[in-house]
Amino acid sequence: MTSESFTDSESRATEAILRCFNDVFMSHEPAGLADLVAENCVIENTEPAPDGSRHEGKEACIALWTRIATLPTAHFELEGIIARGDRGEIRWRLVWGEDRATQSVRGVNLMRVRNGRIVEAQGYVKAS
Repeated sequence: MTSESFTDSESRATEAILRCFNDVFMSHEPAGLADLVAENCVIENTEPAPDGSRHEGKEACIALWTRIATLPTAHFELEGIIARGDRGEIRWRLVWGEDRATQSVRGVNLMRVRNGRIVEAQGYVKAS
């Protein structure tokens, strides 16, 4: 057990933000990002391998997530959301074709929420 302490209400609030964030990707409607992303948000994205890319600030983060959320030939499948205090994880599968075995990848976003907004996100995918 870590020395971090958190409350159930903080965990529930974080989970609610992460569910709203996930809904953006499930619906392909990125307009909701403006209310979810903090001015000082930082993303460490999954691409390019091996270290990904870093995006800083609300505008840059919204631009990246908008591109991902509006991919015309792909969709996300939610595998789970867990929140612990101000931190949470979203497990997902990105599918871009009819054959899930060869045209999909599983991944996770590790996120931090502060004052009702996403301030940090790190994306990881399972590699072959």
